[in-house]
Amino acid sequence: MARKEFVYRGYTLEELQQMPLDNVIDLFPSRQRRSLKRGFLPRQKKVLEKIRKLKKDENKGGRPQIIKTHCRDMIVLPEMVGVTFGIYNGKEFTEVTIQPEMIGCYFGEFAPTRKRVEHGDPGMGATRSSMFVPLK
Repeated sequence: MARKEFVYRGYTLEELQQMPLDNVIDLFPSRQRRSLKRGFLPRQKKVLEKIRKLKKDENKGGRPQIIKTHCRDMIVLPEMVGVTFGIYNGKEFTEVTIQPEMIGCYFGEFAPTRKRVEHGDPGMGATRSSMFVPLK
């Protein structure tokens, strides 16, 4: 079975990457559109500069790198597809390779800050209520 080609709001990935940023912004949902129309924050500009520098270095034959960032409020743009980011979750950098389906989402969505709680079985002397739990 052939793999389905990626389309975002009627545009292919190649068309999105060729499009000016203002036109791409108009395709995003309202929250992302409002955020981007207000302009990039200095830390977001720094991430974009790193991406563009990395893309330029890759064309020369450099090895692929990971861009580490604390900027969880950065919105994934079409030019970021294929780049690997280390997104900080408050404890460590979670490696995320940007896929076309991630366009329009925030970085923070891909690096959860909380783990799911998995409680173990109560042990000897854990609490008063565990006195009545039968031991194996």
